[in-house]
Amino acid sequence: MSKMMKSHVIGGFALAALGAAGLAVQVARAERPVSEGVVPPLPITHPSRGVASPVPSVPSVLGLEDMVHDSVISRVITTAAVAEAAGAAPSSPVVAPSVPGGFKVEMSEIDDLKSVYATVRSTDRVEARARIGGTISSLNIDEGSEVKTGQVLATVVDQKLALKLKALAAQIEGLKAQVENAKRELGRQEELIKRGFTPKAKVDELRTQLEVAENQLKSAEAESDVVNRQVQEGEVLAPASGRALLVPVTVGSVVLPGESLATIAANQYVLRLELPERHARFIKKGDPIQLGPRTVTSANSLIKGAITQVYPELQSGHVIADASVTGLGNYFVGERVLVYISGGKRQGMVIPHEFVTTRYGYDFVKVRRDGGATDVVVQLGPAAELGDGKAGIEVLGGLNPGDEIVQP
Repeated sequence: MSKMMKSHVIGGFALAALGAAGLAVQVARAERPVSEGVVPPLPITHPSRGVASPVPSVPSVLGLEDMVHDSVISRVITTAAVAEAAGAAPSSPVVAPSVPGGFKVEMSEIDDLKSVYATVRSTDRVEARARIGGTISSLNIDEGSEVKTGQVLATVVDQKLALKLKALAAQIEGLKAQVENAKRELGRQEELIKRGFTPKAKVDELRTQLEVAENQLKSAEAESDVVNRQVQEGEVLAPASGRALLVPVTVGSVVLPGESLATIAANQYVLRLELPERHARFIKKGDPIQLGPRTVTSANSLIKGAITQVYPELQSGHVIADASVTGLGNYFVGERVLVYISGGKRQGMVIPHEFVTTRYGYDFVKVRRDGGATDVVVQLGPAAELGDGKAGIEVLGGLNPGDEIVQP
C-alpha cells in the first residue's frame, strides 16, 4: 500500500470519528426535554450560504468544518435563548445564612493599648501614736489588719497615774470635810451676830474661809478629772479606716508620748504610674486605663479605671500620675501590677471569649464553611471590647473579616 493511500485511509477514519462525535452531541441535545431549560437547536444563517438552515443532524465528512462552526454558534444562540426565555437576572454573590448562636467577624476600631507597670499606693498614710507615756498592756493589731476609725488598737498604762488618782481622792475628801466645818462655824457666828455677841469681822473671816475651801475642792476635783482623762488617753485609737502596714511595738514595750504604734494605709488605694517623658504632653486627668489580670491564670477580663491626678514635676525622666480603680482592697501596698493605657486607635478584629477553645496549648475557633463548622487555629491578642461594650479578645491571625464563627 502506498504512503498516499495510507494517509487517505487514516484521514478518513479521523473524519469519521469526529463526525460520529458530533452526531452523538446533536442526538443527545434533541432528546433532552425542554423542561430542563434546554431549547432545541435554532436555525442559523451561515455566512457563506446566506440562508437560514438548521444545524445538520448527520455530520458529513465533506462539510465537517461547517458543522463544527455551526455547532459553536448554535450553542451561543441556545444559551442566549435560554436566558431570555427564563428571564434570568444577572448573577449576585451568595450570602451565607446566619447560624444561630454565631458571630460575624468584622474589623472595628479599638484602642491601641500600651502596657506599663503601676504601683499600688494609698492616698494617705497616717500614724497611730500614743498620747501618754507608759507601758503597752494590750495590743489588738498586727500587720495587715483591717481597722476602722476609732477602733482601740492598743492600751498604754502608766502606774504613776493610778497613784496620783489615789492622792487626789484623799485630798478631795479632806477638802470636803473642811468645807462642811467652815459652813457649820459660819452658821453659828451668824446666829451670834444677830444677838450682838460677836463682831461682824469674825463673820466675814469665816465666810472667806468657806469660799477658799470650796474653791480648793473644785480644783482637786478638776485635777482628778485630768488624771482620769490621761488614763483614758492610754487607749490608742485608729485615726482612720484602712489597713495596718507596720506595727513596730509589742505588749510590754515602753513608749513615750507621741511615739508611733502603727502605720495605717488610710482611705482607698490608687495606682501610681511612672510613664516615659514622651507621654507627658498627652496624658491628662480623666483618661481611661485598664487594669490587667493579676496572675497569668486569671481571667482575661480587664478592670476599668481613670487617671485622677497628673503631677506637674518630672522625676528621672518620667511623668507621675495617679489612677483610681475599684477593687484594689485585696492588693498589697507597693505591689506592681500591669496597666494598659490608650496610645490611640487602630483597626482590629475582636470576638467574644466564649467562642475560643484551647487544646494542647493552641487556641481554636469554629468557622462556618461549606455548610459545616471547621476548627481553625487562631492567634489571640490582648483583651479588648466588642462594639456593644462587652468584654472580648482581639484576634491577630487565623480569621478574616466576614468569617462567621459558631460557639463550640
